[in-house]
Amino acid sequence: MMRAMKHAIALAACSFAPSATGEMQLLPAGKFSARDGRPHDAECWLINSAIAKQLIADIDALKNPLVVDYEHQTMLAADNGQPAPAAGWFKSVRWEEGVGLFAEVEWTERAIAHIDAGEYKYISPVIAYDKATGAIKKIINAALTNSPAIDGMEAVTARLTAELYPQETLTMDIDELLERVRYLLNLPTLATPEEVAAELQKAVDLIKAGENDAVAANTLGIVGLTTARTAEVVALKAEMETATAALKAAQDELSSIKTAALAQEVDGLITAALTEHKIAPAQKDAMVELGKKDLALLKSILSAAVPVVAVGQVAAPSAETVAAANFTAPQGFTADGVALEKLGKAHAYMQANDVTLETALKAMEG
Repeated sequence: MMRAMKHAIALAACSFAPSATGEMQLLPAGKFSARDGRPHDAECWLINSAIAKQLIADIDALKNPLVVDYEHQTMLAADNGQPAPAAGWFKSVRWEEGVGLFAEVEWTERAIAHIDAGEYKYISPVIAYDKATGAIKKIINAALTNSPAIDGMEAVTARLTAELYPQETLTMDIDELLERVRYLLNLPTLATPEEVAAELQKAVDLIKAGENDAVAANTLGIVGLTTARTAEVVALKAEMETATAALKAAQDELSSIKTAALAQEVDGLITAALTEHKIAPAQKDAMVELGKKDLALLKSILSAAVPVVAVGQVAAPSAETVAAANFTAPQGFTADGVALEKLGKAHAYMQANDVTLETALKAMEG
């Protein structure tokens, strides 16, 4: 049994009203005990900022949220055999010094209905604690209950009102609201709250009376203001449409220039490649399409290509080959110009097709 261990478990009902807005107080700050005298094996229960920090870390480390059930049925289900539906789930917990430990709750629709109807009003946490010191060691779960054990807890509705509407924020919001209302009613920026209220009252009176007369409505300055704002919006829209059209035209022109420049560059590359026998005429169209889609890839392919000629054709001789063929015969010998030219072409074919001189000569003769 848990009470035989150093860390004991207790059910402590906190006397405050939970709210469908999602926050509930789990434990009060400091030392506390139940109205029935618990804990019986320790002087009291205890929670402070250090203890709360560890509790929050332990809950943050959990993968699944903790359950809020009805009347601790999760703990009793094994004995009474009854179902234990969830009223809500919580995992985000925070500590407020001097007040206590709070949890953000995701209530079920059924629980919200019970809470709104006043059928359930209090929270009872299930805790594990150190019997020697009473320090809270673990938050196990919590339950909606109508039998609170701990008295004097703070009501959640009062807490949320104080937190969401501090005086400083409220004052700032009113000033901002007055400024916006002055603008909407076309009032001077220095119009007092009383003057703004009077102008608003005029509007209310006109609406109640079903006044449709534009002249009467204009006593508020709204008609003239609306007309001016409408004209501004129309003018701004026209400017935007003109600017959009001009931008599109510029983009189209730029696109055309880029397309033409690309086509010209691709054509130059393909023409050079055909002249140097790096591609065959049958490959031209495919290379043109490749260049339009990926110019860098086309350049890479053509740069690495080796000039190739078909059998019976002769590749254009390189400058080195021509220079080698143009030599002066040694004294006493006669150079055959036709034979030298043939030899030079044979050397060019050898270099282009990586074959022997004999193969080159045969290919040229064929």
